Amino acid sequence: MNRFNSLAQWLSWQESLHPLTIDLGLERVKRVFEKLLPKGYYQPITLTVAGTNGKGSSVAYLEAFYLAEGHSVGAYTSPHILRYSERIKINGIPVSDDVICAAFSDIDRARGDTTLSYFEFSTLAALLIFSQARVAIQILEVGLGGRLDAVNIVDADVAIVTSIAIDHVEWLGKTREKIGYEKAGVFRPHKPAIIGEPSPPDALINYAASIQADVFCINEAFGYVKKTPTWTWQSEHDEIADLPAPALKGEHQYRNAASAIFATHCLKSHLSMSDNAIRMGLQQVKLAGRFQLIEGDIPILLDVGHNPQAVETLVAYLNEYFPNTHIHAIFSMMKDKDIAGVLSLMKPIVSQWFFTPLTHNARAVTESTMRTIFDDCQIQTGHWGFSSFAQAFHAAKNTARAGDLILVFGSFFLVSDCCINLKIGEIKHEH
Repeated sequence: MNRFNSLAQWLSWQESLHPLTIDLGLERVKRVFEKLLPKGYYQPITLTVAGTNGKGSSVAYLEAFYLAEGHSVGAYTSPHILRYSERIKINGIPVSDDVICAAFSDIDRARGDTTLSYFEFSTLAALLIFSQARVAIQILEVGLGGRLDAVNIVDADVAIVTSIAIDHVEWLGKTREKIGYEKAGVFRPHKPAIIGEPSPPDALINYAASIQADVFCINEAFGYVKKTPTWTWQSEHDEIADLPAPALKGEHQYRNAASAIFATHCLKSHLSMSDNAIRMGLQQVKLAGRFQLIEGDIPILLDVGHNPQAVETLVAYLNEYFPNTHIHAIFSMMKDKDIAGVLSLMKPIVSQWFFTPLTHNARAVTESTMRTIFDDCQIQTGHWGFSSFAQAFHAAKNTARAGDLILVFGSFFLVSDCCINLKIGEIKHEH
């Protein structure tokens, strides 16, 4: 007998089942996993992606490459923008709510008295669905950290760490060394450990070496050379010349794409990958909420960047594609983020700020706290008092003039609110 009939009911129940929203550790989820998928189950080739920023982009590249080559692909990412099913895709298409509900029912029966978090439920559902579908490869995005993240119950055949920056300090530590150690937990002995961070902390390298992982660092084992409008990917033994620019914009996307290409080369003995599929994937890759541009007299740019490292890339993008443009920023963040660091980076290029409360999220910063941070950062152009995204957007739209830009950034949840309110569904990456 199933506990619930609808996905909405399942998700609402999961949010209250476990006492902690985030509870890092593998003991509980691994115990349920072993009951759900006993020894000898079909496990697809597994490619795990961890890092502070760039995880979603890297998964998108890998998915695009393998689909272009004709392989069956499962992709697991989080969080979602519009619909929960975006988290679990097979061959580029979100699985149905019925499939997810069936997986939840199986997990519920297997867990017994063990409580699971919202994220642990989704991770187990993805692994079960991919196994049942017998996809050739599953690409798994780590939710938080790596060592103790639920995704890490599965041994990766190849693991990528995209970048290391200060974020989630309550759970991962306050230094790049501590965070690097946590991210390195996805590496496995004698398996490729790909590091896309140009200046990796010692802890990341040392952990990989201590377990005898096969370490490959960008700018050493592999890299890229830009020859506008094309670029060349290269490693010690291979080279792919005259590649099209990645459809996802920003200088950092060359690093993400280069790491993803190297991962496919590491798996060539298991899954074929042609240069033509790489070219097609670079052109066809799509990702909601990253430099997502909605054209119009007053264009709207959506970006989920929510820490200083991600916002540095946003600033570079805006300076390149929207120089000397009046930017009206609709903005909100989680209270555990480096809000002052983000504001300091954006302050020189934002003309007007419109703070949007995320009242449905307990982790969101309050207006009173944000006002204090604005004062500390000496930002005098804040607009306040909005009760919803719709109100803030209306105010920004009325303030902006033709040729200006409305920027919505700072949180997945804010971008989600924007997409829902403006009925934005199709992904468009311009420039």
